[in-house]
Amino acid sequence: MRIVFAAGGTGGHVNPAIAAAGEIRDRYPDSEILFIGTKDKIEANLVPKAGFEFKTISISGFHRKLTIKNIGRNITTLCRFIQSSAAVKGILKEFKPDAVIGFGGYVSGPVVRTAARMGIKTAIHEQNAFPGVANKMLAKHVDAVMLNLPEAKDRLQCKNEPIVTGIPVRNEILRIDRDFAKAELGLDDKPLILSFGGSLGANGINTAMVNLIAELHNTGKCNFIHGYGQSKWVPDTLLEKGVDIENEKGVDVREYIYDMDKCLAASDIIICRSGASTLAEIETVGRASILIPSPNVTENHQYYNAMALVNNNAARVIEEKDLTDERLLALVNELLDDDAQREEIGRNANKMSVTDAQDRICDVIISLV
Repeated sequence: MRIVFAAGGTGGHVNPAIAAAGEIRDRYPDSEILFIGTKDKIEANLVPKAGFEFKTISISGFHRKLTIKNIGRNITTLCRFIQSSAAVKGILKEFKPDAVIGFGGYVSGPVVRTAARMGIKTAIHEQNAFPGVANKMLAKHVDAVMLNLPEAKDRLQCKNEPIVTGIPVRNEILRIDRDFAKAELGLDDKPLILSFGGSLGANGINTAMVNLIAELHNTGKCNFIHGYGQSKWVPDTLLEKGVDIENEKGVDVREYIYDMDKCLAASDIIICRSGASTLAEIETVGRASILIPSPNVTENHQYYNAMALVNNNAARVIEEKDLTDERLLALVNELLDDDAQREEIGRNANKMSVTDAQDRICDVIISLV
C-alpha cells in the first residue's frame, strides 16, 4: 500500500497528518508513505523527524484583501500553483500512490487536485467548523471528506457523504506516561506551566508569557516551558527582565517544542491558542488550560473552538483583546493555588477527547484503496 499525505504551513495541519500516517504504519508495516510539503515551512522539520519520506513543491497562499501589492502576490501565487501542479504530477507518477490524503495548508490544494485529475483515490480532512477555501474547493472532487466537527458538513458541497472522524492525536501523546515525561524533562514536583503560540509563535502570547515568567520565575511556585516560534526577541527580552534562560532552573524557553508529547504529559496548566488539533491534544492528556484564541482566523473559529471547552468547564478563555498581564497572572495564580479546581477542569477536558480518530481515518483510507 502506497499513500501520499499533503500537509503544511503549521503544526496544526502537519501533526494530525503525521498521527494518521503513524497509524497506517503501525497497522501495515510494509506500507510506503510519502509526504509532500514545502521546503521552508514547519513540515520540512517535523516530517523527517517522524521518519517519513518527504518531497517539496513551491506554493504560497492567496491574499483575500484586495490591494495593489496583494494582486501582484496573487498573480505570483497563481503561477506557482500552475508550476507546482506539474511538479506534483511528476512526483505522483514516480511514487504511484494508491491514495492521496490532504490535511490542509497551501500545499494540499495542488497535490489533492492533481491526484484527483489523475484518477487516484483522494480524501481530505477538515479540522474546523468553518472550512477553509481550499477544502471547500476540493470537497467537490475528492472521494472522501473527513470532518473533525459535524457542524462543517453544512458548509461543504461534497461528492460523497462526509464522515466525522475527529482529529488524530499522535500515538506518542496517547501513550506517554506522566512520571516518565517529568523525569525525561528533569522536572521536580512543582506544577509545570506549558505555553506556546502555535508552531509559528504568537506575539500576544509571547509578550504575556515573558511578563508572566518574569513575575513568577523566582517565587518557587511553578516551572515553565515556553515555545516562542518565530518571535526571536523573546530570550533577549527575558534577559532584560532578569530571567537568564541559560542558567535559570525551572525556566525552559525554546523556539519550537519538538517533544510536545513529553511536555503535554508533564504539564499542569497549558496556555495557548485554540486551534482544533491543539485542543484535541489538551483533551487527550486531560489538562487545565487557559485558551487565548487567535483573532486572525476565518469566522473567528478559534473562539468558538475554545468556548466548546469553556461551556463544559473544561478550560478558561481570555480573548486577546482582553489579555492583560494582570488578568493572566490572576488566573494562573488561581489555578496554581487550587489543585481541586485545576484537576476538575482537566478531567472535564479529558471527557471530551476522541482517542480513536486515527483508527477512523485509517479505516477511511483503507476503504479507498
